[in-house]
Amino acid sequence: MLKNTLSNLKFLFQERRRAYQLVFKHNTASHNIVLKDLAKFCRAHGSCYHKDPKMSAMLEGRREVWLRIQEYLRLTEDDIYKLHHIKED
Repeated sequence: MLKNTLSNLKFLFQERRRAYQLVFKHNTASHNIVLKDLAKFCRAHGSCYHKDPKMSAMLEGRREVWLRIQEYLRLTEDDIYKLHHIKED
């Protein structure tokens, strides 16, 4: 039963990765505009520090979204599976 559950999780990660790639991994002008805008909005290449701690927390949340997108674009299903600390015992 555990093997079946783990197999289903791997399938879920595989399908999710494909979906992210379909949405974000095209090399068209529109896709590039959206990714550049998200990178800027999510502070992909800059600090999330702000003197107001609430603002810092909000900016970190935005950055977390950017990192999630990048994770699903560059990692394999097995890498994503391992990141979620799922053990096959």
